[in-house]
Amino acid sequence: MSPTAAVARAHGRATGTSLPGNELAAGAARRFLRAALAEWADPYFADRVMDDGTLLVSELVTNAVVHAGTAVELVCRLDPAESALVLEVTDRHPARALRGDRAAGDPGPGPHASADLAHDLAHDRAEGGRGLYLVATLADTWGVTYRRDRKTVWCRIALTGEPEPEARIPAQLLAPSLPSLPRRADPDWAGRGPLSFLAEASDLLAGQLDEDNVASLATQLLVPRLADWCAVWLHPGGNRPRLAHVWHSAEHHIDGLRAALEKAPPAPSDRPGAQPYPWPRDAGAALAVPLIATGRCHGTLLLGAAASRGGLPDGALGLIEDFARRVALALGTARQYARQAMISTVLQRGLLPPATGRIPGVEHAVVYEPTGGDWVGGDFYDLFPAGDGRWCFALGDVCGSGPEAASLAGIARPVLRLLAREGYGVSDVLDRLNKALADEAATALLAETAAWDGQARFLSLLYGEITPGAPGRGAQVTLASAGHPLPLLLAPDGTVRPAATPQMLLGISDDARYASESFALAPGDTLLCVTDGVTERRHAGRQFDDDDGLAAALRGCTGLPAAGVAERLREAVHDFDETPPADDLALLVLQAL
Repeated sequence: MSPTAAVARAHGRATGTSLPGNELAAGAARRFLRAALAEWADPYFADRVMDDGTLLVSELVTNAVVHAGTAVELVCRLDPAESALVLEVTDRHPARALRGDRAAGDPGPGPHASADLAHDLAHDRAEGGRGLYLVATLADTWGVTYRRDRKTVWCRIALTGEPEPEARIPAQLLAPSLPSLPRRADPDWAGRGPLSFLAEASDLLAGQLDEDNVASLATQLLVPRLADWCAVWLHPGGNRPRLAHVWHSAEHHIDGLRAALEKAPPAPSDRPGAQPYPWPRDAGAALAVPLIATGRCHGTLLLGAAASRGGLPDGALGLIEDFARRVALALGTARQYARQAMISTVLQRGLLPPATGRIPGVEHAVVYEPTGGDWVGGDFYDLFPAGDGRWCFALGDVCGSGPEAASLAGIARPVLRLLAREGYGVSDVLDRLNKALADEAATALLAETAAWDGQARFLSLLYGEITPGAPGRGAQVTLASAGHPLPLLLAPDGTVRPAATPQMLLGISDDARYASESFALAPGDTLLCVTDGVTERRHAGRQFDDDDGLAAALRGCTGLPAAGVAERLREAVHDFDETPPADDLALLVLQAL
């Protein structure tokens, strides 16, 4: 019996199962497929079908478990009309669209894989995975179908013959001779209808804050539901249009389609509505739809359908234009987000101190980790030359976190530098900074920019001066702690002691006066300065510094260089609890040579 006859005998049978989102899923998928094929038609299927099908289902399920992290649904079915085995793997994480950025210098995965998927394919190989690469290589056709709450990756394995070689001219690209795919790949398309499609598309697009991801998702939503191929050109203001993403129902045609499209970039248009797009007459219908939102053209959506498969569905024009408006709004939102993120990044980088030079006779190391992945937070540090051979250092903590606290930190640090370079000593610098923070006029000014709740932020600060001695003689240190965790001094013999006495927070009272202390930092001595993100790190009701925990951790760093001390303490703080730190973390190590 031939494979085609076997499929006919099976009457297009289908079977499915649910698999756990863990390491057992791939093995269960392989056993399920083999059992299904044995029940339907084995041994009439060619060895290629059994072998390739088993490998593909294993890799598709593995990718779904690893990247989506959800339970997986597997459907295996025989399609008599196309004499094909169809495998569908569905996960519950629809928001992750297949991206289309090729890493620089990446030659691509091979003749059957698209340039648009090179990033994902390279990612698979970097992680030791082979899923998308094998799907692109072994399957005759494959694709992705998105719904509101799930994503399905499907592939087809022809039961006879070999995959068609890559087409080479635009007409073939738009009207491939591969067995046709159903235009509406969702079996329940008719029941859901256009409004459901638009609602689901809106939900998915609204979650994308990168314009390339918007373009990628838009093409994959249209193909193969409404079109055989789709592409999105982006029109950056004042720059040449950029072909952001290309998608084709026959995946191995994507490289050729991209090459053909790049020869004729569409010009931005302020005229809404779909327009015919010039492609070979025998290739079916092709449309160009400007992506216009808030009076600006963000790009162009190109799509086409082969004449051999009936062209675009009846009544699809209005649906495509509605969909294009949603894509345009998503692009506008993504670009606005990118602009705001860029501005935020520039401002935050400006709050970081410039790189410092080497202090003669003193090594230093810094750990600075604001919460939430921000560039800066309520903690800040500084280390700078103040003239006359003096170096000044500061480690501060605004009472709060995030951008509001960072704005006050950004005001305090330049004031410290100015006062230090004017020749003021440690005590005088703290007195003047405290008066500025506590003064009613200064507080009113700062509250507008630094306090989200309308109240001024107080500041804890450890501030000091270093005067290096002759080579091999260490340095002289003068410092003061204003409401800040006390610095610790580690001697070469492992002895640890506090290096300052506690004093009042800055900004509470303009009558406060601050005193400084001086001591020698002998060769081999290590001075540790931290913020309360270190000392108050919590685990099961305990803090990191309970029972002098910080001193004990520092004692364990005896003999390490400054960078080694900083890294070991950073690891100790992170290892103290499994959850990420809930407060900004800053740590400064000074070690005399």
